[in-house]
Amino acid sequence: MQQLSRSEVKRLSEEISHLDEVNGDQIEIVLREFYQRSTDARDATKGGMDFTQRMLNRALGVDSAKKLLAEVAAPAAAAFAMLEPLVKSDAAQVARSLIGEHPQTIALIVSHLPPAQAVSLLLALPVETRIEVALRMAKLEDIDPQVVSQIAQAVGERFGKQEAVNREAYGGIRSVADLCNRLDPSISQEILQGIESSSPETADRVRKVMFVFDDVVKLDDMAMTEINSRVERKTVVLALKGTSDQIKEHFTKKMSSRAREMLLEDLDALGPVKIKDVEEAQQEVIAVIRQLEQEGVISVRASSDSGGGDGYVA
Repeated sequence: MQQLSRSEVKRLSEEISHLDEVNGDQIEIVLREFYQRSTDARDATKGGMDFTQRMLNRALGVDSAKKLLAEVAAPAAAAFAMLEPLVKSDAAQVARSLIGEHPQTIALIVSHLPPAQAVSLLLALPVETRIEVALRMAKLEDIDPQVVSQIAQAVGERFGKQEAVNREAYGGIRSVADLCNRLDPSISQEILQGIESSSPETADRVRKVMFVFDDVVKLDDMAMTEINSRVERKTVVLALKGTSDQIKEHFTKKMSSRAREMLLEDLDALGPVKIKDVEEAQQEVIAVIRQLEQEGVISVRASSDSGGGDGYVA
């Protein structure tokens, strides 16, 4: 372990932590493969992105090395353009094609899809796989671009080649929080509980980054004006059912007197409704908030998770 780089030790430790029981036959196969590979590679020289980075840092300095490494990593981005067909494919079909793939591979693929497609693919996976993939997405950090390129090319070739597009990585804690925000609350909670059983610290970090409806009180007046202009009044009314006076006030304080009066009248006239319906309306509002954030119109400061259920709000 002392001869490995920090990133290699990290990757190795993660794989060991997820290793199930290994039987004698498997051990023998691995040892034979190791012997064969080590024999074939006796004269091989040291390589890889970590080695390249250290070499360039010494030779050119950190700044120049960083620029050159960006060019070296470009092929990985190009390779991920081959995943474009997945964006246009049926999520269930893609999920079926990935059966048997290692969860780390699936996590890498999901992390490089646009959020909407990532959610669809995640929902199409079996529950156990979905949780494992979400956990591994949360832990995705520095990945060797060569590995990224190889995986993207192998998977992309299954779906044929189409016109290349730019793709930004979507891994890490924030990506899982964003996915959970977009999922049905019950599924989101299921994923978080699954992550928590394996890594309570990771689940806690995801929850802290998630934006929940109560967090609207942290948005400024300009943001609330934009939100109210984009969300239908009936959706806002339903979303506000059973919320605190503080949240209602935050939604209505910048409305005109007439608009505020009409909204509050509609809210008072609204009878008992299912919490599930309220949560769906709140998710619609959150989706608009995320869209405004993506457009750069508003800035969101995330908070923690909240619960729900199938009861009623009187």
